[in-house]
Amino acid sequence: MTKISYSGYRFPPEVIQQAVGLYLRFSLSFRDAEDLLAERGITVSYETVRRWVNHFGPLIAADLRKRRPRPHTTWHLDEVYLKIDGLMMALSH
Repeated sequence: MTKISYSGYRFPPEVIQQAVGLYLRFSLSFRDAEDLLAERGITVSYETVRRWVNHFGPLIAADLRKRRPRPHTTWHLDEVYLKIDGLMMALSH
């Protein structure tokens, strides 16, 4: 898994992740994300938030997709009911 590089950016990775997360998770506008960050004492422009979302959004999404657990190929059924001649019959092992 490749690590996302935040080098060359003025803000720490936590702030960038917070801004991108706010925008994408809660369907906020860039200005709303700017306001929420300002309430937390972080002064950043909405245009900067837009650039971060465009640059880091796909990288963070790909990283999250890689971490998602894969579905199993086998399924286990606890109880199975069949209708035979109009009667519900339970199959058990």
